[in-house]
Amino acid sequence: MINLQKTAAPQLDKDVLPVQLTDETMDIRKANLLKKMQADNFDAVVIYADLEHGGNFEYFTGFVPRFEEALLVIHQSGDAYLVLGNENLNKVPFARIAATAVHLPHFSLPNQPMETALSVPAILKQTKLEQAASIGLIGWKNFTSQHDDNAALYDLPYFLVDGLKQAAPEASFKNAAYLMIGENGLRTTNNANEIAHYEFGAMLAGNCILNAMDQLAVGKSEMEIGAYLNDYGQTPSVVTIMATGARFEKANLYPTGKKIQLGDRISMTSGYKGGLQSRGGYAVHTSEELPEAEQDYLDRVAKPYFNAVKTWFETIAIDMPGANLYDKIEEVLPKEQYGWHLNPGHLCGDEEWLASPIYPDSSEKIKSGMLFQFDIIPSIPDYSGASCEGGVVLADEHLRAVIQNEYPEMWSRMQARRSYLIEEIGIKLSEEVLPMSNAAAYYRPFFLNKESALSAK
Repeated sequence: MINLQKTAAPQLDKDVLPVQLTDETMDIRKANLLKKMQADNFDAVVIYADLEHGGNFEYFTGFVPRFEEALLVIHQSGDAYLVLGNENLNKVPFARIAATAVHLPHFSLPNQPMETALSVPAILKQTKLEQAASIGLIGWKNFTSQHDDNAALYDLPYFLVDGLKQAAPEASFKNAAYLMIGENGLRTTNNANEIAHYEFGAMLAGNCILNAMDQLAVGKSEMEIGAYLNDYGQTPSVVTIMATGARFEKANLYPTGKKIQLGDRISMTSGYKGGLQSRGGYAVHTSEELPEAEQDYLDRVAKPYFNAVKTWFETIAIDMPGANLYDKIEEVLPKEQYGWHLNPGHLCGDEEWLASPIYPDSSEKIKSGMLFQFDIIPSIPDYSGASCEGGVVLADEHLRAVIQNEYPEMWSRMQARRSYLIEEIGIKLSEEVLPMSNAAAYYRPFFLNKESALSAK
């Protein structure tokens, strides 16, 4: 039974500090890619990046090219080339992968110096791609269309695909993003060091959402509350959301000076690498303050939704096919009735949405080391949405032992979060499920009632 009741709020995470990826982790990443390339007969892969789509590139280099584009070329021999514009060439000595620099001024900002006598294909030839017979192109999407040749869909700019094909005219090309984010992709699981690295962002998002909820009050503006949804100068992984009342007026996505009024619908989101927190509901204390036609919101929307939250956290398990979890959510929160249509949960990492093994008829297995976001978005006409998005990592006995040994403080935090969810919220977690933030599964759909949350106790 789900009830809105007086519930002790989780504490903010303390001493939130970043954990850097180790040289060992970075070496393992490259070695694992070379193994996959050999197994799938790729002589070379070309990894594209821009600021919005830099996760696969950053996975090996440690940085994104900010306002430019970039390529990382890796040969099966292990030789690597970083193809960069004017303002990122200086990153080569600091990159987490040993690579030869290749200057492609076409990656630079408009009207910056493009002082080269070489064409794009001629510059790309400096990466020795003409020696490769089979080349994998890695953008950021692993296409899964049932009506296209997914191997021939490339999410790289045309001038690059055309230039690469001219630079290696005898090579065959194929979309190889599946090496990174498809089933058994390199980035779909994480070691203890990577989990600690991503916990930093998950904790930031959790602290931000808890602080913002506590500050929300009638008369305050979206921008006033939005100020609590960013922290420590870190770059968000998504657009920060703080919206009161009607959303997307004049196509606006960002917090404005609009002031919160009693009864307004509220939506807020804060996200960083490793985790996101999102909440939705109303600026009210009780159901009686809702518009008359929406006063059954708790029973009609929020409670069934939170039952799905509870079910998801209690069901997810290592070695479970993704279809099983999908079907379980469909059982307790039928999409035809509750209007959700995306995957009920997905992987995350440097991106907020990496990929998802949870979809109809999915035979993809949930694995130890997978970093998940609970993410179901009900949409019922004439009601506010409901949202309690947050993240966990799945860890088998071996990974749990490594975390406990190598990152004892993180282990203690995760165990405290588990105890809170079990004892205070009434969610029965298996030992495999480790929450990444103190805010996980803590949901106050009535934002002005700061003492009560949905609970299964």
